[in-house]
Amino acid sequence: MRTFCFLFMPATMFLVGVLPSPLLAQSTDNESRQAIVEQAQTTKSTMLAPYVPSTFERMVTRAENILLNGPTKWHPFFENSYSGGGFAPGVGYVQRVSPYSTVDVRGSFSIKQYKLAEAEFMSPHLFHRRGELSVVGGWKDATQVAFYGIGSNNSKSDRTDFAFEMPYGGAQLKLKPTRRLLTLAGGADVARWSFKSPSGTAPSVNSVYTPATLTGVGIPTTFVHSHASVGFDWRPAPGYARRGGFYGLTGHDYWDRDSHLGFRRVDYEASQHFPILRDSWVVSVRGLASTTFSKEGQQIPFYLLPSLGGGSSLRGYSSWRFRDRDSLLLQGEWRIMVNRFFDTAVFYDTGKVATRVADLDFNRMKHDYGFGARFHTPFATVLRIEVARSNEGTALVFASSPIF
Repeated sequence: MRTFCFLFMPATMFLVGVLPSPLLAQSTDNESRQAIVEQAQTTKSTMLAPYVPSTFERMVTRAENILLNGPTKWHPFFENSYSGGGFAPGVGYVQRVSPYSTVDVRGSFSIKQYKLAEAEFMSPHLFHRRGELSVVGGWKDATQVAFYGIGSNNSKSDRTDFAFEMPYGGAQLKLKPTRRLLTLAGGADVARWSFKSPSGTAPSVNSVYTPATLTGVGIPTTFVHSHASVGFDWRPAPGYARRGGFYGLTGHDYWDRDSHLGFRRVDYEASQHFPILRDSWVVSVRGLASTTFSKEGQQIPFYLLPSLGGGSSLRGYSSWRFRDRDSLLLQGEWRIMVNRFFDTAVFYDTGKVATRVADLDFNRMKHDYGFGARFHTPFATVLRIEVARSNEGTALVFASSPIF
């Protein structure tokens, strides 16, 4: 027992003398680190300053305010009266009639002499921001609209042209009952198609076809068009999106007061954006199909048939390149974000038109590929420039709207 106590007491004294040393060193290290952090914070606080946007950021913000946030007076307007008219510079004048409602009077004139003049009343905050009402009326003039024939078995040399003038008016109401996901829309419009001689170098449709060989040739017609749609939309904004998707169905009814050219049409659309690497890359895909149904004893006019070709569908082909009763379009893009306001994209389009829905398969589809650049704000595409290549050549696209 005495031997145990003799050995225990020196061991205890050794532990008491040795163990506090690392604890004291650790405490000293912690105090040193805290002092370094406090000194860094103090130095940083003396260097803080308000963020100053760059010149380019100020320009983009200004453009967004003009294009999206309700300009108070004059604003640029680049919408064409009809697809295929080329670049169409124009101007508009907006007048507020209430805190949230506006009247916009605008017009444009394209390089192919397409003309557009219209006025729109817009009330975007109805039903506690769940509804948006648009009432529009105007006049369109298209001078050289292309027609290559029905179906896909034709060539660019088969092109003919037609021209028309159209006064129109209508209204549309969009609803988001839950403010998210579910989107409902419906409306109606009246339009008078009056045909005239085209101004292009291609032969006139009237010189190649007759009403017996092509439905609707040279026959002025007034259509009452009604439509309704339902969709699920979880994109940040329809004008520019890097994530989310849209899946929708739209039904159209065209009523001819002379009961000759009435028909129905259904459009099916699905698009999805898959962000990669925190939205630095985005894989975007889209499918769009249209089917038509004749009313009893009536036919579908050639100029209202579903079509493919142009800057919003098959980008490597001319506008209105293919027409038939039914159509299918598939698109894919790999989008690369360069900075907050500029994206590039590599894309591929494929599609076909057919007389029967059963023929909308993946055989003998037309296709193109290309590269594009997009200037945008957080919620809208300001300018889209694309170069597309198909078996019929190279096409250059300029647009002020997103592809999807």
